[in-house]
Order: sequence, then structure tokens, then C-alpha cells
Amino acid sequence: MIAFTAAEIADITNGRLDADPGITPLSVVTDSREASPGSLYVAKPGEYADGHDFVEAAFAAGAVLALVERPVTAADGSPYPTIVVSDAVLAMGALAAEAVSRIRAARAGAHDKLTVIGITGSAGKTTTKDLLAGILSRQGATVAPRGSYNGEIGVPLTVFTAGTDTRYLVIEMGATGIGHIRYLADMVKPDIGVVLGVGTAHAGEFGGVENIALAKGELLEGLAPSGTAIINLDDDRVAAMRARTSASVVGFSAEGRPGAAVQALNTDTNADGNPEFDLLLPGGEAPRHVSSRLIGAHHVGNLLAAAAAAWAAGVSGADIASALSSQAAASRWRMERTERADGVTIINDAYNANPESMRAALRTLADLGRGRRTWAVLGAMLELGEDSIREHTAVGTQVVRLNISRLVVVGREARALYVSAVQEGSWGDECIFTETADEAYELLSAELQPGDLVLFKSSNSVGLRHLGDRIALPPQTPQPADERSTLL
Repeated sequence: MIAFTAAEIADITNGRLDADPGITPLSVVTDSREASPGSLYVAKPGEYADGHDFVEAAFAAGAVLALVERPVTAADGSPYPTIVVSDAVLAMGALAAEAVSRIRAARAGAHDKLTVIGITGSAGKTTTKDLLAGILSRQGATVAPRGSYNGEIGVPLTVFTAGTDTRYLVIEMGATGIGHIRYLADMVKPDIGVVLGVGTAHAGEFGGVENIALAKGELLEGLAPSGTAIINLDDDRVAAMRARTSASVVGFSAEGRPGAAVQALNTDTNADGNPEFDLLLPGGEAPRHVSSRLIGAHHVGNLLAAAAAAWAAGVSGADIASALSSQAAASRWRMERTERADGVTIINDAYNANPESMRAALRTLADLGRGRRTWAVLGAMLELGEDSIREHTAVGTQVVRLNISRLVVVGREARALYVSAVQEGSWGDECIFTETADEAYELLSAELQPGDLVLFKSSNSVGLRHLGDRIALPPQTPQPADERSTLL
């Protein structure tokens, strides 16, 4: 972390200093349970809890300073060392912006200056972030988000883990409205901006897909003329963003679109569902073979995006292809495969879901499941607005047309998916609706057989990722730690 004294923090955030001006925090946390000796605790108001209620716990764990929106005193009436600001989240953003500026200044004379890469899109951000971080970490000190930290809180927390030795800073950018990505881009000032796609995730909150496109393109508008925009030419809305940036543009395509400088040639998937292709990069190099360890042909676009961004950051084609071929999924619940001892295979892709990712996951299930009994355990895709019933209906129809053996629909918000599958021709016990994940667990525990292949997929807050863990792991096995919910 870049060192800031309490006096500097107060100046940067326009806050009132009620502490020793020389206090210099060693880390920044927004969760009192993560506080450690030397922490700066940010007491932000939350949807379900107010961080000010946990200031005492943070200091008990070792925090030395708190960023607060109102004065907080200990039980005995004594004041805690604090900086009082009007908005704690905006204050975090201001401090993060200054941290990036100081890292750039510290490395200004080095041949390996700081390179900041921003990644956005309706799906694939975390996978692409993980792939890119895997490539860059072989080249130099690299900082990337933990899990899917990608919003107005997660991005500053990522920045605060960087220091003057950081060569690459990878930032995942999510949004639920116009202006959110512009805010993040202004904060970190990326040198390279990657836009993966414009889908229907959060369509209800944005007010339509066109507004999602407006928001995602804010990343490219935030690039300087000296920067590089990486755009997905397979998505027409992203391809149209070329006109929204003054930076150099590098297009990638898994479909061989004209003008794509980065392409996948001779694409195939192996028996385990891992994509393989020959990677074409700009500059006239011969294509390099990539044999990915990710599951699903839909990941080719993410692999190309990471390759294009790494190339723009100066990494050689040989190093890019080697790194991509060595990486499996690094974040949980993204096409996460578990082989049970009894021969049942679990694919847990339930960290998030939107119509595009749902269709891709089902196609992968059908491809991998040839000769096996396949199960699709599906929950709701949330925040689709007025398109919700139509999109769930389309998924139910797809399940039947892909000849998935069994469909288990969990929760009333996804009932349209069940109804459409029945209407499309699913009958008997091929399609089952359960009100709760516990009911689905009892059903699956009783009926899964050796050789079955089971996919779990839903939006994050529906929680089917936890059902997938319960089915994948023996009851006595401790459940893996959760990640925090983040933006799409």
C-alpha cells in the first residue's frame, strides 16, 4: 500500500482530522472482521448494516484510524482517532486516485512504468481478469482484484494493495447505471481498456440494453489518445464503440470478423470441454497454439481478450500462449468442475447468470454430456426487468431442445423457465420445480447416479452455488469460503 499519513488522508478527502496527523495506516478495510494491526477502517453505510456500528470492533482488531461520516466515541466516551468526511465511499475513491498517481510518479523514470488495464462487460470480466493477471504476473509485479471486486468499493480496495513495485494493475469494472464506469475510469486512468460484451444483465436497472452499451463504453471514453482500446468485434454494440475513443483500437474475434487483429483459428474443444485454437496476434507472428484448461467454448472470447490486452501491454506472443495454456479457472463458481468419488461430475457455474452466460453454460453441458445423463439445476436470472419472463421462457425452451436429460428449476422467480420447458415437451420427471434449494438438495441426493453430469447456474443472490457445493462435497467436508457479491 502507498503510505499516507492521517494528515495527508484528511487533505485528499477534504475531511476533518480528529487524530494524530502522523498516523500512517498499513492497509485499508471496509469490514471490521478484516481489520488488523495498522489498518485504516472505512465506516461506510451499507444496505443491511452501518459500518459506524463496527468501529469499536475494528479498533479492537488493531485499526489505528477510521474514516467516518459522523463522530464515533468509545463506550467510555473517549473519541476514536478518525477523519470525518461527507461521503466515505467517495473519500475512498479520492484516496485511490491519489495512490495510482503516486505509483505512476514513482515509476516515471523506469523502463517498466505502471500499466493500468481496465476490464468491463456484461459477462466474463472475472475470468478475463484472472487470465490477464496470470499472463502479466510472469512479467512483473501484478495486482488484480480479489474475487470480483469491481465497484466503487472494490476498485479502491484493489488499488490499496498496490505499491511502488507494482508494474501491472488490473482493474475489473462493474456498473448498475450510467456514469459508474466513468467514475472508476477517472479514478484509475487506465492505459488499456477492454470491453468484452453488452448483454442483458442489469437491463432492468439500466433501463434497457442500449443504456448498458452507453455505460460500458465509458471505459473507452476514459482512455487517453496514447492508450489502447481492446474491443470485441463479435458484439456489434461493442464494435460500434470504436467511434467513442481517441485511443488506438485493437479488435478481437472468435468468429473471424473482418478487421480483427486478434483471432482464434482452428478452434475446437477436447473431450473435457477445454477450448483449443491457434492464436493470431498483430505484428505478423506465426499463430501460437493455445490449449486452455477452462471449460466451455464460450471462453474463447475471454482468452482472446486477455491475449489482446497482454499484447498491448508488451508481452510476447510466445509468453501469452504459454500462460493461457497453463491456467484453469482461478475464481470460484465459474464453470468449476468437481469429480465425485462415485462418478458424478459437478459443474458449478452459479456465481452469476444472465441470458448469454446461461445459454453458453447449457451448450457446454450438452456437449460434455454426450453419452451421459445430464442435469441442469437452474435458478433465476435477476435484474432483467420487463424482459425477465421472456428470457426465462427462452432458457426453458433451450434446455429441452438441447436434450438435457433432467431439469430442476429452483425458486418461484424462475418458474417461467419450468413452465416453458413443460410446454416445449418435457414430461414426467424430466422437469421438476422446487420451491427451495433444500428441496432440490433432497431430490438430487436421492436420484443422482454414477456417471451423471450436473450443472448449477443462477444469479449470485439466488445462491445455487452453495447448493452446488453441498452436492459436490461430502457432508463432513467444510464448505469453501464465500466471495462478496459484486456488480455485473
